[in-house]
Amino acid sequence: MASSNPHPADSHDLIRVQGARENNLKDVSVEIPKRRLTVFTGVSGSGKSSLVFGTIAAQSQRLINETYSTFVQGFMPTLARPEVDVLEGLTPAIIVDQERMGANSRSTVGTATDANAMLRVLFSRLGKPYIGSSNAFSFNVPSVRGAGQISVEKGEGKTEKREFTLTGGMCPRCEGMGSVSDIDLSQLYDDSKSLNEGAITIPGYTVDGWQVRIFSASGFLDPDKPIRKYTQKERQDFLYKEPTKVKVESMNLTYEGLVPRIQKSFLSKDVDSMQPHIRAFVERAVTFTACPECGGTRLSEAARSSKIKGINIADACAMQINDLARWVRELNEPSVAPLLATLRETLDSFVEIGLGYLSLDRPSGTLSGGEAQRTKMIRHLGSSLTDVTYVFDEPTVGLHPHDIQRMNDLLLRLRDKGNTVLVVEHKPETIAIADHIVDLGPRAGTAGGEVVFEGTVEGLRASGTLTGRHLNDRVALKPSVRKPSGVMKVRGARTHNLRGVDVDIPLGVLVVVTGVAGSGKSSLIHGSVCNQAGVVSVDQTPIRGSRRSNPATYTDLLEPIRKAFAKANGVKPALFSANSEGACPTCSGAGVIYTDLAMMAGVTTICEDCEGRRFQAAVLKYRLGGLNIAEVLDLPVQEAVGFFNAGEARTPAAHAILKRMADVGIGYLRLGQPLTTLSGGERQRLKLATHMGADGGVYVLDEPTTGLHLADLEQLLGLLDRLVDSGKSVIVIEHHQAVMAHADWIIDLGPGAGHDGGRIVFEGTPAHLVAAGSTLTGEHLAAFVGGRPAARGRTSAVPVEAGDAARTEDGDRGGARRRRR
Repeated sequence: MASSNPHPADSHDLIRVQGARENNLKDVSVEIPKRRLTVFTGVSGSGKSSLVFGTIAAQSQRLINETYSTFVQGFMPTLARPEVDVLEGLTPAIIVDQERMGANSRSTVGTATDANAMLRVLFSRLGKPYIGSSNAFSFNVPSVRGAGQISVEKGEGKTEKREFTLTGGMCPRCEGMGSVSDIDLSQLYDDSKSLNEGAITIPGYTVDGWQVRIFSASGFLDPDKPIRKYTQKERQDFLYKEPTKVKVESMNLTYEGLVPRIQKSFLSKDVDSMQPHIRAFVERAVTFTACPECGGTRLSEAARSSKIKGINIADACAMQINDLARWVRELNEPSVAPLLATLRETLDSFVEIGLGYLSLDRPSGTLSGGEAQRTKMIRHLGSSLTDVTYVFDEPTVGLHPHDIQRMNDLLLRLRDKGNTVLVVEHKPETIAIADHIVDLGPRAGTAGGEVVFEGTVEGLRASGTLTGRHLNDRVALKPSVRKPSGVMKVRGARTHNLRGVDVDIPLGVLVVVTGVAGSGKSSLIHGSVCNQAGVVSVDQTPIRGSRRSNPATYTDLLEPIRKAFAKANGVKPALFSANSEGACPTCSGAGVIYTDLAMMAGVTTICEDCEGRRFQAAVLKYRLGGLNIAEVLDLPVQEAVGFFNAGEARTPAAHAILKRMADVGIGYLRLGQPLTTLSGGERQRLKLATHMGADGGVYVLDEPTTGLHLADLEQLLGLLDRLVDSGKSVIVIEHHQAVMAHADWIIDLGPGAGHDGGRIVFEGTPAHLVAAGSTLTGEHLAAFVGGRPAARGRTSAVPVEAGDAARTEDGDRGGARRRRR
């Protein structure tokens, strides 16, 4: 292992890791300086996340959880002890990852960051007319009138019953949801059938399931009577009855009508976070419209009546955050000066971190992974905590080069408050600001899991490791670009912040759509392109999978493998599924036994009968090409490519899927590796490999460089070229300058974000973008390829006139388009 750290820290100022063996780590030992910024580098699958998240952060959170009572621990997630010999010097860890924010549809950007809470206090103090405390401005607090015991100061601690009124800001019509729903009852049940015949058609409502058994045994309904023959009272009880205690099979349970049950179980969650089959049901059965009483603001009329300088709290939350920050700065009221200062700081942090285009009323479930991570970061910038370990997973994801410097400044601010900052990152701009580097490798999977360098950035550049060799990589502009085979016309696009955009997207070439975060890239492509016939979209929605899910099951690779085993051995394909007939009976095909210890942490142990292989012993006797099914699922993708392309094991269908997986850079993954152990970048490329086999003439890729090491960029660019050369049209939403430089055509949106964006500020080749230097993207691309950025405001030497479709010799449709005003 190379090292270049000339100033080792005192042992009390170190996080010491000895003998880490989580996932592919090979007895890793490192010393990480506290109160410094440490960046962990290495190719995808080298072990970065296993060390940072799976070992250091996991053990810190596990030790914190153990300080709670056993009763409280019973309600907390079970965290197994990481595979490590020694972990010393840990401080409380706060993980700021890219997991999308909660599925609760009541959660907004404002509620998730406490900005909304501060606004509510502000309006309760300064709003005219005065309508009550901060709760009066909360869409999550209803107005309730009732009676209860309240303290009366008589010196004797006596209480008396008095009426009280809880004044909340929730709109009574939509109950603070902002929308009302209209449910198509025909999608909930088949009225020609009885309950016992499976009348209810809602996902999860099976005849033998508890949901239906409560209906059948409640006493309110005849389970053998077709629903269309119900009396008026039976129909009312079936659909709308209020919660009522009933006894079912000697148990006291709650009966509730089908409609309110659906509203609570499905409609209280964010639709985008639902499982696909649940989302399909909701979209089929429910129509959502803005609440006619509150206009979608979620707030009561009283809450909307109180204003500060003509603005009510709904108006404030709907403002773009950079506009709201300006409005708050104009407020000058000494009685709330500390509150105003804190609110200004929070709102300014949104702007600094590149999220000024959001609004506080934006549902948190609609944020992308990168936006969610940066929103979580806002919470911690104003925190009073110090000597905390902050752990970030690629914080530059989704950021334009212009915004990365702002992210770097915020990471340094967290460090300068006396915190330890650990960052898993690939971008050289963020690696460059590190106080300490830990580089893992040398490769991925079983060829990784070692620390190949520790030290400074300068030392990394001179180290000769894969990361060090590629840290200063730059690409040249292509000497020539492909000629389009046609165009896809988009006219009058107005999704979100787009301002009636007209654009002709060239087909048969590699098109890169870029612009600062929030400029309208995704709105243009996902709103106007992805819904067209023949378009295959690979977006950033996360892969959902349990411990039983793996690359073989996710890509449908297991199907041809099972058939090949069945044909070679003359048995049924179901025997070769760990989720079907071939499963080990002891662990039900999970490979592990989970023991629930009630109030204490559960324990997961390897199944002794199958030794973690998941299959019955009898199944493992059947072989294909000399290997049993468990051994095949333990193969890395790259080895499996050759295995299924030769001899008895030759299976063209399996080989085609495996080849695509290798092409996208995940050849080191094992076929049966649980999806839960894959990093975000690995999951994205697995999804990409799956979609590459789909039929379609146009492929849309959303930031395919996410989680990609510098050394893997060339492989990705080669894959994009192969797609285009095979006759496909490829549209890539991307910030990485190497991908921009490799494009045949660039569409740049901006000039800013939110209402400052939504316009096309450039169309043309990368060479013209660099020559023009008229946009932020052009300036950064020019610097990346070694060109000199032109003065701001210049246009291309080949301007385009309105409606001009003439092409130049290099295929450019007129170079740079002048900025639209």
